Amino acid sequence: MTDLPASRESDGYSRRAVLGSAFAAAGTMAAMHGPFGLERVAQAAVGDAPKPGKRYAMKKSINQWAFPYPDKMSIEQCLKLAKAAGFDAIELNYDLDKDLSPKSGTKEYTAIRQMADKIGIQISGICSFLFWPYPFTSHDPAKRARALELAGLIAQAAHDLGTENVLVVPGAVHIPWRTDYEPVANDLCLTRAKEAIGKLIPAAERLKVNLNMENIFFNGFLMTPMEMNDFVDSFHSDRIHVHFDTGNIMQYQFPEHWIPILGKRIKNVHLKEFTKKGTDSSLEAFRPLLDGTTNWPAVLEAFEKIDYRGYLTFEYFHPYQHWPEALVYQTADSLDRMLGIK
Repeated sequence: MTDLPASRESDGYSRRAVLGSAFAAAGTMAAMHGPFGLERVAQAAVGDAPKPGKRYAMKKSINQWAFPYPDKMSIEQCLKLAKAAGFDAIELNYDLDKDLSPKSGTKEYTAIRQMADKIGIQISGICSFLFWPYPFTSHDPAKRARALELAGLIAQAAHDLGTENVLVVPGAVHIPWRTDYEPVANDLCLTRAKEAIGKLIPAAERLKVNLNMENIFFNGFLMTPMEMNDFVDSFHSDRIHVHFDTGNIMQYQFPEHWIPILGKRIKNVHLKEFTKKGTDSSLEAFRPLLDGTTNWPAVLEAFEKIDYRGYLTFEYFHPYQHWPEALVYQTADSLDRMLGIK
C-alpha cells in the first residue's frame, strides 16, 4: 500500500493513518455492539442489500448450448440443472447426430417431453445451427432441398416435444464464418427466402408450430426492423413471427430500438450479451449475461411496452470447462435481478 502524496502527509493524513482510524472506530463499534459488531460494521459499510427493481412478467429460459452437452452432461442432466437453477424453461438444439436429430422421431421426443414434465420444466423452443451449412438461399439446389427437409423435421420435433416455437434463419447474403457459401445477391436472397418459408407454412399450420424468423445482422439479410416486418407480414400467416435476438444487432445497432418497431410480431427472444468495447465479430464477442454493454433496463422496458410475456432465453456458446453449473446459476441470478425477482 502506498502512502498519500506528500502534500497530504504534511497535514498529518497518511493512508495508513486513515486506515488506522477506521479500524479503531470499527473496534469501538464492535465493543459497543457485542461479538457481532464487526459484522454489523461491515454491513453498514457496504449499505443495505439493494431492493428488487420493477417486476416483469416475462419467463426465464436458457439455451442448451450453455451446458457441456453431450460431453459431460446428458439431456436429462441439462433439464434437471436448469430446473434446479430456477429456470422456467430450456431451449433445446437440433443437429445431425444427438438426441434431437434425424436419428430420432416421435417416440424419442415424447419420452423427452415426459421427462421434462416429470422434472417440472418447459421447453421454450427449438434452435439449430443447421441453417448455416444448409441455407434456404444457397446457390446449391441440393442444399436448398436439404434445408427444407431439415426444417420440416425440426418443426415435427417441436410439435412432438410440446413446444410451439421453431427458430428459423430465413437466409443469408453472406456467411462470414463459412468458406463454402458463395455470396447471394440481395434480391435473389429475398426471393429464395420467401419461396422457402412459403413452402413450410402448410406443415407449420398442420403441426401448430410457429416459424419465428431470427434477426442475425452478420448474414447481411433483413438488416432493419422495417425489413423484418415487411418480410414477416408478406406471408399473411399467423404461423410466421419473429425470434428477436438482442445480441445479434448489438455491434452496430441497439435492441431497444428494434423492439417497439417489431412489436407483437416478436414470439420468442434470445438474450445474448455483447460488448461494444471490442472489435471481434465472432461468437467470442458474446459475453455472460450483464458482462457487456447492453442497456438492459431500456430493453426490458421496451418489451414491457409491447406487452411481451414470453420467454427470455439466454444464449451462450461456451459452457464453463470447470464447474459448468456456475454459468447456469449465475445466469439465473442475473435474470432474477433483471426481472425484479431479487
